[in-house]
Amino acid sequence: MRISSSAIYDTNVNMLNQQQGKLLHTQQQLASGRRMLTPADDPFASARALEVSQSDSANTQFVTNRNAAKHSTAMAESILQSVTSLLQDVRTATVGDGSGVLTKSDKMSLATDLRGRYEELIGLANSTDGLGNYLFSGYQGRTMPFVKDSGGIQYVADDGQRMIQVDNSRQLATSDSGADIFMRIKNGNGKFTVDASPSNTGSGIYSQGTFTNPAQLTGHKYKIVFNVEENGGEKKTSYDVVDQTTEKVLSKDNRYTSGQLIDFDGVQLDITGEPAKGDEFYVAPSGNESVFKTLSDLINALHAENPLGGSTAKAQFTNSVNRALNNIDRSMENVSTIRTSLGSRLREIDALQTTGEDVGLQYKAKLSELQDVDFNKAVSDLNQEQTSLTAAQKSFKQVSDLSLFNYL
Repeated sequence: MRISSSAIYDTNVNMLNQQQGKLLHTQQQLASGRRMLTPADDPFASARALEVSQSDSANTQFVTNRNAAKHSTAMAESILQSVTSLLQDVRTATVGDGSGVLTKSDKMSLATDLRGRYEELIGLANSTDGLGNYLFSGYQGRTMPFVKDSGGIQYVADDGQRMIQVDNSRQLATSDSGADIFMRIKNGNGKFTVDASPSNTGSGIYSQGTFTNPAQLTGHKYKIVFNVEENGGEKKTSYDVVDQTTEKVLSKDNRYTSGQLIDFDGVQLDITGEPAKGDEFYVAPSGNESVFKTLSDLINALHAENPLGGSTAKAQFTNSVNRALNNIDRSMENVSTIRTSLGSRLREIDALQTTGEDVGLQYKAKLSELQDVDFNKAVSDLNQEQTSLTAAQKSFKQVSDLSLFNYL
């Protein structure tokens, strides 16, 4: 078969271009460190690398989200630790002062100290995460949750929890409702509360009461009314128990002994001292009381002056202080419960972060396997391609030098 000179030239040029292209491709692989320069190099591996890369990007975003969640949660836990310390300080400063032996000057000094603590507590409740978002404002991160008005401290945010995606199938709260932490605290013993009538003239001091079986509690309101009779110089004190909800007298003319247990409808409490005739004590279901009101009532009790003076004033002050101390304890228990929840979140974030780091390493190893060049093989291929190209160029030169004119 006759082959023209132009065909020889065209064929050799095409082959040389192909060899140079392969050499250039191998050089680019070595320079970039990547085996796949374009999807055409390995379509299947390219598609798989895209999937792995997207998963790795999502995992990286989850790492960022978890760091943000950990920052907010750790900040909230730190603030609540400060709240706990503040309430403990208030309790320490107040405990023992219910004896009534404080002078007016002592009470004013304690009230001044507690007023400062009260303002400090408001500041802690309105803490931010450092980025301008309030920690305890529910969904409304930019709304100051606690404001002061004529009625005391009001919560003006909502009950939501801002959530953040920390894993493919897990969301964690990065905020809490301040109402649950500072406002919705059950007073009394959590089931019922005991209180004294402000018009009492005796020296009766009540306990917060206990219950042995919650199922026996009716949720009714009760009144304990005292009666004092004197007969031949002997004083007899008795009391009646009235169910104010049903207007039914549960028991009548019960003999009173200071400190003796008073028991009815699952309620157990004791009253010490000497109640006067007509003195009344009330039992009612526990309600929500804010820690701000507890401190405010304690401060007001320190400022208050009972015109009756003597044992009556002492009893009223002791009752007010004891009630405040009990509600402070309830507040600290509530804060402790929230801190436990925050601690659980932090522990879960740490566990997810460890898992995320391991998964990230696996993704990167898989991407390296799919994308990265095998340098040993690439260098070997480059040397082979250089040899092939050199041989092709030399053979082409020899073939191109062939001419009939050389033999004429």
